[in-house]
Amino acid sequence: MNNKPLFIAFSTQKGGVGKSAMTILAASILHFRMGYNVAVFDCDYPQLSISKLRERDVKSTLENERFKRLAYEQFTQLDKKAYPVIPCRAEEAIQTAGEFMKNSSVDYDMLFFDMPGTVNSSGILQTLSRMDYVFSPIVADRLVLESTLPFMNVLTDVLVKSGNTNIQGIYLFWNMVDRREKSELYAHYEQIIRELGLNLMQTSIPDSKRFRKELTAEAENRLIFRSTIFPADKRLMKSSRLDDFITELLQIIKK
Repeated sequence: MNNKPLFIAFSTQKGGVGKSAMTILAASILHFRMGYNVAVFDCDYPQLSISKLRERDVKSTLENERFKRLAYEQFTQLDKKAYPVIPCRAEEAIQTAGEFMKNSSVDYDMLFFDMPGTVNSSGILQTLSRMDYVFSPIVADRLVLESTLPFMNVLTDVLVKSGNTNIQGIYLFWNMVDRREKSELYAHYEQIIRELGLNLMQTSIPDSKRFRKELTAEAENRLIFRSTIFPADKRLMKSSRLDDFITELLQIIKK
């Protein structure tokens, strides 16, 4: 390894707000489409949803001629394999990542860590403190915000401001945005976020059923969206705002 890769975590205090889906989509776009080398550490034990998705992706690809052809064409064009997905417990993630890099011949640009939906353990806090950047999806739900905002405020005040961390930035972003909800609702919450001194990304991700659709052998003609083997189809990128999100993320981490 010539340079230490950036450690990036998608983390939140509540499950079900899309952190695993965003980890997959970001990693796949960056690795397969934008030329970066990434690896994903699935720390959401015992669910390990990303690891299980990789298993289903491989099975679906082997069972579907179109997907097999696409995988071959992608490998031939990029001359790179699918990014590794490494399952591990959150409190062991840094050690696991260190061993992984020591034994790898690839120069990785970014290591993504999908953290558990609840991060109350001191071991998990220690792991988060070793991240370079933390991105936290939030939704306009009082229970989600009442747990996530205070926790992110603690991370900022206790870890970042004390200097006892590697964290260079913590960023919230709106996910699963329902266009029918009143803008005043978001304005109210954003005022609270500003008062807490927390960073909020400009890009918000709309609510869409496509975020819950994955690769299946039966989906012969479906456009690919959430997959660990392929990037999201370009035709679906714009309306999902993923292109804007990835651009903003790269600006934040200066890549």
